[in-house]
Amino acid sequence: MTILLIALGGALGAPLRYLADRAVQARHGGVFPWGTLTVNVAGSALLGFLAALPVGGVAMAFAGTGLCGALTTYSTFGYETLRLAEDGARLPAVLNAAGSVAGGLAAACCGAWAAAAVSG
Repeated sequence: MTILLIALGGALGAPLRYLADRAVQARHGGVFPWGTLTVNVAGSALLGFLAALPVGGVAMAFAGTGLCGALTTYSTFGYETLRLAEDGARLPAVLNAAGSVAGGLAAACCGAWAAAAVSG
């Protein structure tokens, strides 16, 4: 049952990631991967929120592992950062790496704080 919930969450998160990534990137264009940065930070915030709530394993399997796992993408982040560096855009590559790590951590903390605020 757990594996099915993870698969269902992933089936929702993967197309959501693609659509959000394309929508953000279409608005900003350029070489910097704004779409990937956005979905990774948003997914980190959601996972931080979920992790701080008193939710059971079923909800975490679906939303945490499945949805957030498919919504966020470390492989695309790594590929895009490497591509920037190889294309000579070293400063954007460094900013993408630093911004993704710092933004993801900050978003997860904010998500956890928000969960604490709503759960009392």
